[in-house]
Amino acid sequence: MQRYLRIGLVVMTCLVVGYLSGMATQEGIKTWYPTLVKPFFNPPDWVFGPVWTLLYIFMGIAGGLMWNQHDTNPEGVKKGFLFFVIQLGLNAMWSYLFFVLCNPLLALIEIVLLWLLIFETYTQFKKINRWAGKLLIPYLAWVGFATLLNGAIWWLNR
Repeated sequence: MQRYLRIGLVVMTCLVVGYLSGMATQEGIKTWYPTLVKPFFNPPDWVFGPVWTLLYIFMGIAGGLMWNQHDTNPEGVKKGFLFFVIQLGLNAMWSYLFFVLCNPLLALIEIVLLWLLIFETYTQFKKINRWAGKLLIPYLAWVGFATLLNGAIWWLNR
């Protein structure tokens, strides 16, 4: 039972971070974001909420699976969790940089760093629990796409 509670706790933590990030974006989405020139591959706004919700759930399950490995590899889990926590903080910061500060260039620099931290988290997780690593692959792919989108928005609006 404790294994499921750990997974649930990490999932809830990730969803709370996602919720708070979403709250930070609300004003910018209504006022500033519609004024930007966007590339042809920009998804409709309604896509972002469901995609991010699913990704936060996957992140949380991955984190919970890692936590459950603490007894068998405490140092590896601590190292993996350090990267996990840092990337989760960077994830939240991106929303602030892009939508609150309305700064696509700073957000672009930050999201490249975020992608690198997600990749390192994936690398650390897959060493200990292959499913924890695999659950981060959609997140890596989406943030890769978001990086491209962020870069295109910056370029088109510079």
